[in-house]
Amino acid sequence: MTDRQPAFVIVGATKSATTWLQRSLQQDSKVFMPGPETHYFSRQFERGPAWYGALFEPALPGQVLGEKSNSYLDHPQAPERLRAALPEARLIVQLRNPIERAYSDYCMLFRRGEVGADPERYLGGEGPLTERLCEGGLYFRHISRFLEIFPREQLCVTLYDDLRTEPAKVLGQVRAHIGLETAGAGEEVLALRVKDKTSPHVPLLARRLLAPFKGLVQPVRDTAWFRATRALIARPVRYPELTQTIRARLRAYYQEDVRALSDLLGRDLGFWLTQGTVRP
Repeated sequence: MTDRQPAFVIVGATKSATTWLQRSLQQDSKVFMPGPETHYFSRQFERGPAWYGALFEPALPGQVLGEKSNSYLDHPQAPERLRAALPEARLIVQLRNPIERAYSDYCMLFRRGEVGADPERYLGGEGPLTERLCEGGLYFRHISRFLEIFPREQLCVTLYDDLRTEPAKVLGQVRAHIGLETAGAGEEVLALRVKDKTSPHVPLLARRLLAPFKGLVQPVRDTAWFRATRALIARPVRYPELTQTIRARLRAYYQEDVRALSDLLGRDLGFWLTQGTVRP
């Protein structure tokens, strides 16, 4: 794999502010994490250990290595692959209300043009997209696969709900789990919404037309003129609403899993199923 292997891995869940957690940890000069998600132990496993190890070569001596790939949590083979390659790794699982998570994931795919404007088709039907959107929130099922082969003390579970009220406390909990001081020197608590679906986006047709030039503009994406040009064509996205009918169906779908997860974590999560309608 590599002489210096990752000491921690953020395994998910998708749409649960794990990007916020990654960027918060990256504020600390003692931490090194590759920029994009590697998805090595899920979608990119065929690339091999040399490819994975090369992602960590830029790390400086003494830095704590880690990575984030949300696809690991619900991937059936990821736990065994992680255990075989990184048996001592500290794992972090960040969870969000599964109904909100499913809808947020749907909104992301809608924004990309990968799903239509009928959420009931994808949040209550059948097929690969329904499996991704709905089964991704069966947290007890997914965490159980990890606990079958990893000691409980290697797994740190945090909640999106706590991030909204006490982000510094949650970050401190994660830092302690991976062997760092509770707070890093000069570390600031970042704004929670790293990826805000209410922000204006370039229309889908324009993005498809400009896709061939994506690599050319990548070096200037952070410049003032690029942001100004993008602002001229970006528009707010109008997302289909999550109806009460779909919400009731998802509530029934997740009920048993939420009850089992509550017992596992020793915390009543029933409020996930009784919260009000999720707004786009």
